[in-house]
Amino acid sequence: MKITASAVSLNVEDVEASTAFLVDHFGFRTEMAAPGFASLTRDDAGMNVVFLRRGLSTLPADQRDDHASGLILAFTVDDLEGELTRLQTEGVAITMPLTSEEWGERAFQVRDPNGVIVQLVDWNAG
Repeated sequence: MKITASAVSLNVEDVEASTAFLVDHFGFRTEMAAPGFASLTRDDAGMNVVFLRRGLSTLPADQRDDHASGLILAFTVDDLEGELTRLQTEGVAITMPLTSEEWGERAFQVRDPNGVIVQLVDWNAG
């Protein structure tokens, strides 16, 4: 097997709201879109983020009403404090404050309009 691309696909109520959040605050761009669907990318992300509208008939019946919960979109960044300041300046609510773990991870979280958790991480904390 050769993997040529990666994506995470999330079911949400409002595809446009989640799309706008990642485009406006995290620099993603829409690669493909149709009613109830959007695929977002960044040149440096290494994966696409796909939003699907809950209840979409193209989803298998046992997945149609699922919501993206219990999942964290985590992005490792170079300047964690700078990103925190930028997002606060843009009016994004910080839903988990900047924390430091004993194993060196530092992170904070925000939520998009559909409740999808986005976490920015610095694994190089010393």
